[in-house]
Amino acid sequence: MARILRHTFGMELSNTHQMSTARMWRIYAIGWIDYLCVLTAAGQFENLARGHFDWHRAGGELLWSTPQAFVLALLWPLSGWLERRRLPLPVEFLIHGAGAAVYAVGFYGLLSMVVKSPQPLSWYVWPVLYSMMTYVVIAAMFHAVRMSHARQRQAIAFQQAQTLLVASELNALRNKLNPHFLFNTLHSIIALTRRNPEAAETALFQFSDMLRYVLDTEKSGSDRVTLEDELRFVRDYLELESLRLGSRLKVEWELDDDAARIALPALSLQPLVENSIKHAFNPHSRPGLLRIRTRVDDEAGLLSMTVGDDGPGADPAIVKQSNGLGIRTVERRLQLEYGARGILSIATAPGAGFVVTMSIPLESA
Repeated sequence: MARILRHTFGMELSNTHQMSTARMWRIYAIGWIDYLCVLTAAGQFENLARGHFDWHRAGGELLWSTPQAFVLALLWPLSGWLERRRLPLPVEFLIHGAGAAVYAVGFYGLLSMVVKSPQPLSWYVWPVLYSMMTYVVIAAMFHAVRMSHARQRQAIAFQQAQTLLVASELNALRNKLNPHFLFNTLHSIIALTRRNPEAAETALFQFSDMLRYVLDTEKSGSDRVTLEDELRFVRDYLELESLRLGSRLKVEWELDDDAARIALPALSLQPLVENSIKHAFNPHSRPGLLRIRTRVDDEAGLLSMTVGDDGPGADPAIVKQSNGLGIRTVERRLQLEYGARGILSIATAPGAGFVVTMSIPLESA
């Protein structure tokens, strides 16, 4: 799963950079085209006022300015080289200062050779300064784009680290639940062998089907199952427990058919049922009632699952301080999977039974 996440984030980063770079070059090209249009219009202002357009002069300006756009485009790989070298900032300024001077003086040195009539040195001062300023603006733009790319890489790397951390914790929680389930179920079967060996043999076959559910979930690489599959697993678990508890265990089902195909984390409902079996039925010889209810609330956008029993209940303050693994692990998984919209609530009091309601958002499911 971690490898898939890294590959996904890598593709996301590559696509983001490609789109950002392509957008930058579009802006660069459009900016130069606009600049050439303005430059041509400014040079033709007097001619246009007389209703005349000097195509020869316009062509000369175009032939002179267009190569500058291609030469300044070389600042993009230069900025990348500087970024990779991680040179001190004063050194980068020195390199760009020398580059701006070479670019400006070189171009206008070429201009002096092209222009037939010699010009005084002062004639080149402002054009050279203007060219150096153009160099600085383009270099700053390229460095700003690369800084933006670096921030995006950092943001995506942080997001990847957070996602991998959550995935690792979810795997750890699931790995905690699996041995917990296996140990408790095997303990129930061992207790059954002392009283009814034939029922224990049936329970072992039932347990093999349940174990296949757990192993298939592990093999798939994803802990998501449909509510229908999770309820089937809960039924198998209750059938196994009924071999031990007999008529003491009564189960009422109130299921919403619309919820059957909704996805949820595997082994999220079974621990709630197991908690009721452990605290409401195991310590007592009297019959008890277990209620399992599912409901889709379209208005709230939630799938609610309720497991309740009519057992002895507990003091809510004691429940909060309990170190029990099942409910606490399910609650933590909900927080990691769904954030604030993953809700687990407990309603209990001494002598008033124990009811756990788990809710997950439908859009996430």
